[in-house]
Amino acid sequence: MKTYNLSSLLEATSQEHPDRIAIVSGATRLSFGQLDATANQVANLLRSLGVEPGDKVALMCPNVPQFTVIYYGILKAGATVVPLNVLLKAREIAYHLSDSDAKAIFAFHGTAQLPIGAEARGGVATAGTSTHLVLIGSGTADSCEHMISEQSTSFEPVATNEDDTAVVLYTSGTTGQPKGAELRHRNMRDNVWFGGEVFRSDPDRPDTYLCALPLFHSFGQSVVQNSAIAYGGTLVMLPRFEPPAALELMLTESVTHLAGVPTMFWGLLGALDEDTDVDRLAQNLRVAISGGSALPLEIHKEFEQRFGVTILEGYGLSETSPVASFSTFGAPPRPGSVGVPIPGVEMALTHPTSWDPIDWAPDAIGEIAIRGHNVFKGYLNRPGATDEVLSPDGWFRTGDLGRRDADGWYYIVDRAKDMIIRGGFNVYPREIEEVLLTHPDVSLAAVIGVPHHSHGEEIKAIVVLTPGSTASADDIIRWSQGQMASYKYPREVDIVESLPMTATGKILKRELT
Repeated sequence: MKTYNLSSLLEATSQEHPDRIAIVSGATRLSFGQLDATANQVANLLRSLGVEPGDKVALMCPNVPQFTVIYYGILKAGATVVPLNVLLKAREIAYHLSDSDAKAIFAFHGTAQLPIGAEARGGVATAGTSTHLVLIGSGTADSCEHMISEQSTSFEPVATNEDDTAVVLYTSGTTGQPKGAELRHRNMRDNVWFGGEVFRSDPDRPDTYLCALPLFHSFGQSVVQNSAIAYGGTLVMLPRFEPPAALELMLTESVTHLAGVPTMFWGLLGALDEDTDVDRLAQNLRVAISGGSALPLEIHKEFEQRFGVTILEGYGLSETSPVASFSTFGAPPRPGSVGVPIPGVEMALTHPTSWDPIDWAPDAIGEIAIRGHNVFKGYLNRPGATDEVLSPDGWFRTGDLGRRDADGWYYIVDRAKDMIIRGGFNVYPREIEEVLLTHPDVSLAAVIGVPHHSHGEEIKAIVVLTPGSTASADDIIRWSQGQMASYKYPREVDIVESLPMTATGKILKRELT
């Protein structure tokens, strides 16, 4: 097997362009040389903590320079990055740390309800039984920043195998509890290099990337962060997406590369006013990319009219690193289409109950299967779940129904099972239902997605209370806020006497509204 470490993306660019600006965050500007040296310090810190090659290290951090520094430092040490959503609650964090057997967690100060059993001393405390906790941005003498400043800026990256796990991305699937998708170093590498052909990225003409997508998500990691590092571009970080702030950064930093989910494009268009220098925005912008859910035709039209750029739409999953397909640069948009497979990737339509391909015909509907360099290794410690979605010859069953037109462009017809997409985040009803059932006043619950004007879908719970309970809908919503990340908890709750069911006892969600 070949040796390859994903941190080579940073190593190569820092050697070629050490003085080029890699990250802009407020008043902070880091060159590629500085970024690489600081990542080396992180790797040395991990080694001093006893983290060994192959160990898992969790990273819970918003879009600030420390995310990228620590991400590449973990890789340099030969360890595996486990990015966690900064909105997770203590119960959820504890599950991810336990399931991944993380040896350390870097967590941004003040953003996480960490399940720790002791106060941090010397920058390190115990979370659970065996996880080192390192706090980012605490501003104290024992902060992550102070700890790494004492480390050497020299480090020889561990020569990992290209099939070793570089990143574990947690995805809920449809089984309730999140599963860790293991992505190899080569999966992540190859899911960056397709950008040269699809987005026409070029190190000799580096882009300036607005980094507004959360970096703990696969879309932000591959299409924004890792692509910018690989192609020598500049990451302009925005910790929290707010349309006016995003537009201001796009102007002041001359952003050329914009990636987002549909609600972000909707927000940007809504924030334009008579004082916005739209002409300069349009003059700078070279490529715009959308994923996560279908982009409405009206947004396509208005964005192209105002910015002079056709938004490219793509498709993928955490299990595909994430990109599997994209629309073609320069081609007219096909609303609802997620384009064609990226170079090195195959897509096919199969029967939902077997691996047999459907008879090819334009607009025939089947379950989308994917094969190529982007397909993950499997689910961490879940061979049974892996076998359900990966065929012996490398096809990954997505669970999404789609169709293909006469030109080979794919369209998503329906999402996997009952999945809800709220503002670009995947939310799985069964996970929410299982948490709701731990409430002492809830005896039965069903969760569905309902239309929402800005988020696309909102989460709604229909619950049956335990006999004698007087809990209100507001009581359940407030309780849910403390149990689930903010993008997960239901904003709407209906209390009913019973739920519609089939003869076998399955809830008929199609009858719920």
